[in-house]
Amino acid sequence: MRLLLVSEGPVMAIKQEETCKTVLLVEDSLGDVRLTLEAFQDANKSVQLQVASDGVEAMAYLRREGIYAKAARPDFILLDLNLPKMSGREVLAQIKADENLKSIPTVILTTSGAQEDIADCYKLQANSYVCKPVGFELFESLVKSINSFWMTNAMLPELATLKTSEPSAGLH
Repeated sequence: MRLLLVSEGPVMAIKQEETCKTVLLVEDSLGDVRLTLEAFQDANKSVQLQVASDGVEAMAYLRREGIYAKAARPDFILLDLNLPKMSGREVLAQIKADENLKSIPTVILTTSGAQEDIADCYKLQANSYVCKPVGFELFESLVKSINSFWMTNAMLPELATLKTSEPSAGLH
């Protein structure tokens, strides 16, 4: 987050700079994609939602392979567990095992409230686990909460910092 000093007539004001955040939604249900898109549009117009409909497509997007060679690196990932071609657990494991991807906050957004699923995802280093509510109003409220925390309040790493930060010589 950057703050800007802005002149408003005789008064100087500090305003938060509007920066676009890219969210990768990995979801195979077109209905849930539509609900998420609508909820983010209501919550935060600066969020650019990218969608992968299966685990293989998600990894191609994240690794910038094929048609995704010029894809924006997401600031945040919303990941369903029950996906075709490659499960959400497999996607999460690959993200967290990859040096270039593991710092991207990854939140599980799924219908499963099973303790085994929750425990497995946290063992794989999910940043959060959230169950999808039934009904648009509850879903919209959840997305607004996710937006408020992850897109507004949480400090997310910037790509430039990740690429240029290296351990200082002589420090152990």
